[in-house]
Amino acid sequence: MDKYLHSVTLVADKCHGCTHCLNYCPTEAIRIKNGKAEINPDRCIDCGQCIRVCRNKAKKSIYDPLSALDKYKFKIALPAPTLYGQFDNLDDVDYVVQGLYDIGFDYVYEVSRAAELVTEYTRRFLKHSDLPKPVISSACPVILRLISLRFPSLCSHVMPMMSPMEVAAINAKKEVMDKNPELSEDDIGVAFISPCPAKVSYVKNHPENRRPIIDCVLSMKEIYFNMISKMKRDTPLKNVSSSGVVGLSWATSGGESTAIFNDKYLAADGIVNVIKVLDQIENNALPTLEFVELNSCPGGCVGGVMTVADPFIARARIQGLRRYLPVTRISGSPELAKEGVPENLIIHTPLNKRSIGYFENNANLSIGVMAEIEKVNALLPQIDCGACGAPTCHAFAEDVVCKGVDMDECPIYKLPKFAVGGNNENK
Repeated sequence: MDKYLHSVTLVADKCHGCTHCLNYCPTEAIRIKNGKAEINPDRCIDCGQCIRVCRNKAKKSIYDPLSALDKYKFKIALPAPTLYGQFDNLDDVDYVVQGLYDIGFDYVYEVSRAAELVTEYTRRFLKHSDLPKPVISSACPVILRLISLRFPSLCSHVMPMMSPMEVAAINAKKEVMDKNPELSEDDIGVAFISPCPAKVSYVKNHPENRRPIIDCVLSMKEIYFNMISKMKRDTPLKNVSSSGVVGLSWATSGGESTAIFNDKYLAADGIVNVIKVLDQIENNALPTLEFVELNSCPGGCVGGVMTVADPFIARARIQGLRRYLPVTRISGSPELAKEGVPENLIIHTPLNKRSIGYFENNANLSIGVMAEIEKVNALLPQIDCGACGAPTCHAFAEDVVCKGVDMDECPIYKLPKFAVGGNNENK
């Protein structure tokens, strides 16, 4: 399997081996070994849940520093809609856009503007596509990786369209090169300002092996602290923002799905809720739905771990900003002049399942391995205490069968009193 570049990592010196992250990882990617957490890269989906719950700050996001743009002659900023919810007492998004210019960017293309285009393309796609229903939004990279790892039967349900982040990058670079023909592609640096680490991984792994259209991914938290001292709210502003209510709403759960004018939709946020929904779709328990919007972060992108503001506060701020904006600003946009969805925004390589590195591709061998795991699991106490370093007894059984872990690493299994209870007699 190709090496996947992750954006969530462990700071070993800060890890106390407390098992807190172990209990919250949605894909059981974490083990505690020798008093320290270890992250299995094959299972990690970069959701940031371990960063969110770690009490010792032993997990962190990897992202590009602002200085990564220094090598480019022309710098483009792609701010995610979530950025607008980070600032207190904000009544005009123009202040945020102007603030990005003030910290050194040469051009700002709001991702919310691209989100409005993607919303219209989604409406068109749902009308004419023969994709299996419900169609699952492709906007959240965590959901894509979760489906490919844990729900591979749903890969064909994923919307084969670029995300607003990518659409923004393509359009921004085209606009800049049209206005500045003296610039080459290598002169232009495109930076996405991200609320979460998953977007970093998505960009760094270059989907479809195409030339990266985004050169670096910056932390929203870092950009916020760079901007806050430069933003001047007592000076006259130009109308520099191109955001509407539709685009801004993508920052919160439900914003994407409500804008497509289809009442047969479902929007869920938070990784636990997302997994429940995917389970239901896989079991055909939601047959009437046409579109599903899933966000791994609580509340949507406002809940990303690379943000500053509390997600509930950020959501309220964005709701307040909506009062000052038109519904959309893409009416009459040249991008929408043609029917259908632009060919260059369609992802032609389908989402494929990814192996977690435990099971053989041969079905008969896989069944044998799974049977052996169940046999070992039956010998364990089923209390999921985490003392063995695995999140559950079943996960420990997988480690015993697939990784050669000693059964005696389960402290309960070794107890004489437990053995007398008869479980060890079945060995």
